[in-house]
Amino acid sequence: MAPPTSAADASGDVRRVLGIEGTAWAASAAVYEVDADDVFIESDPYQPDSGGIHPREAAEHMSEAVPSVVETALTEAREQAATEEGRGPDEPPIDAVAFSRGPGLGPCLRIVGTAARAVAQRFDVPLVGVNHMVAHLEIGRHYSGFEAPVCLNASGANAHVLAYRNGRYRVLGETMDTGVGNALDKFTRHVGWSHPGGPKVESHAKEGEYVDLPYVVKGMDFSFSGIMSAAKDEYDDGTPVEDVCRGLEETVFAMLTEVSERALSLTGRDELVLGGGVGQNERLQRMLRAMCEQRGAELHVPEDRFLRDNAGMIAVLGAKMAAAGDTLAVEESSIDSDFRPDEVPVTWRTGEPEPAPAASTRVDAGAAAEQQGAEATVSIEGDRVVKRRVPRSYRHPALDERLRRERTRIEARLTSEARRCGVPTPLVLDVDTGESTIVFQRVGDRDLDAGLTAERARAVGRHLATIHDAGFVHGDPTTRNVRVGSADDGCAAGDAPDDRVFLVDFGLGYHTGHEEDHAMDLHVFAQSLAGTADDADRLQAAAEDAYRATSERGETVIDRLRAIEGRGRYQ
Repeated sequence: MAPPTSAADASGDVRRVLGIEGTAWAASAAVYEVDADDVFIESDPYQPDSGGIHPREAAEHMSEAVPSVVETALTEAREQAATEEGRGPDEPPIDAVAFSRGPGLGPCLRIVGTAARAVAQRFDVPLVGVNHMVAHLEIGRHYSGFEAPVCLNASGANAHVLAYRNGRYRVLGETMDTGVGNALDKFTRHVGWSHPGGPKVESHAKEGEYVDLPYVVKGMDFSFSGIMSAAKDEYDDGTPVEDVCRGLEETVFAMLTEVSERALSLTGRDELVLGGGVGQNERLQRMLRAMCEQRGAELHVPEDRFLRDNAGMIAVLGAKMAAAGDTLAVEESSIDSDFRPDEVPVTWRTGEPEPAPAASTRVDAGAAAEQQGAEATVSIEGDRVVKRRVPRSYRHPALDERLRRERTRIEARLTSEARRCGVPTPLVLDVDTGESTIVFQRVGDRDLDAGLTAERARAVGRHLATIHDAGFVHGDPTTRNVRVGSADDGCAAGDAPDDRVFLVDFGLGYHTGHEEDHAMDLHVFAQSLAGTADDADRLQAAAEDAYRATSERGETVIDRLRAIEGRGRYQ
């Protein structure tokens, strides 16, 4: 990190920042006036003649459009600076230049980086490299006033859920194949519609009837490849395109909303911000709002100009980074087309306390306590736990009923199967699939996230290995779906034996013998550790060591886990 070289020093004297964006299709420049909290944006989007984004054509557009939008933004900056008290006529009109360093298309990013370096050197001001996806999150946090939100980024090239912990934004869940916008574009190209496809899907969906399509949620990860193939087949088989579009929206956006709710439940937070161009979709916004209202959370949706790719969010985050002294020397300012948001040190929040989940969601409050989980309401009634999968108003009624019944039936069956395999689980006392209700024996006195130790992580690794060798997966083994005892139960703190670590909530489980599915279980557990523990790496290593020692195919599954970790959209 290079020291600042102008009036924008580490003390935070940053008054005006130029931002430049160009990760894929939008050539954009902006000026952020810090004191007025005002953003001026000038954009020139690339519009392909046919099909999707062509990297070469996008780069050609960027090379032609970036100089123009930058000069327009600088003209605005000069006009603002002319009226600023205390700034001399010979001083530069900006205090820093921020640019989208990644992720994105390499040829486009290089053009933006070159422009940013040139302007920074021209005015002798600091250079700031901004992660595009973190900017989507931070612009929502900035204007919402939220302290510790979960963020759903739903963009063309990506889809993931993030939350801040221990100096970085942690990826709690993400797409395992393609971004949500790109997935919709693949369907619309198949139909013969031009880019961008999302608005066309939204328009046609309003006239359609719901069509059932595959629904794939794995913990807080999700996959769009199967649903896109099914949607293409539906269209090819003669299903009206309006109906297919309706099915796409209802299914894809329900998946995104569900994982957002799971992230809120895992972290114990009650604030959600939306980011990314797909976030402009009204149906997605309504789903997220309904979900948040149902669980007592708050939702912030930025203005449309801040949802689509734009330089305004780059300038706003760039100002925060410059004020924190987080700048780049020119020779160290290379772009990174695979720049993951969890690789970014969050320097501008240094000194802030760690966000803490609400205690009432972490430890049982006693008899008759009721807790709101990710997809169900849990009531503690003496030595019994009643789990009710209440209807989710954000989902289409047909989809909601199917998922609640299926998951109730699966959870009851797999909970009992795991117990027969020797894995500690609660006894299933009663099941009513019609009402989507299960009555369990009460086990433990808290969730694992309230009592994390290396030994308990090892117990989870052993339990997962046991059920995998028996031919099924848990589906959602987060730190909120493992129950543990406490030192008061006769277990020394930090030394809880296996029989005090219970697997619960098997609703996303299924029978499978594939190493890929087994590795996904471990991946989900690792992501939940990252979102709830300060020493996540150590705890994950403990779980993996125990898994290797227990499973017949331990090494093979761990090797597959490493492949999954490298498959994240921007890994």
